[in-house]
Amino acid sequence: MPVPKRKHSRARRDLKHANKGLDFNPATYCQTSQDPVVPHAVCLTSGYYKGVKVLRTKADRTHERTQKRILIQARRDARGKMSASSAHVDTTSTESAS
Repeated sequence: MPVPKRKHSRARRDLKHANKGLDFNPATYCQTSQDPVVPHAVCLTSGYYKGVKVLRTKADRTHERTQKRILIQARRDARGKMSASSAHVDTTSTESAS
C-alpha cells in the first residue's frame, strides 16, 4: 500500500480544499428563445449571439427546404395549367375549323 514519504504542510492541505466553496456559473438566457445558455456562447436553439443571428439552425434549414418545395410545386402546377389550357385551345380551334 502506498504511503506518503513526507507530511503535507497545513498550507498545502488547505489549498486542496480551497475550491470547494465555488458555485456553478449562473445561467444566462437567450434574448430570442428564452432558453438557458452558457455565458458567452451561441444559443443552439435559435442561433443568436448577443442579438445577432450567427448560426443556421436545423429549424431554419427545414423551413427553407419546405419553402423551396412549395415554390417548385407551384411552378409545376402553373406549367401544368398552361399546357392544359393551350391543349384545350388547340382542340377547340380544330373543331371550329371543321
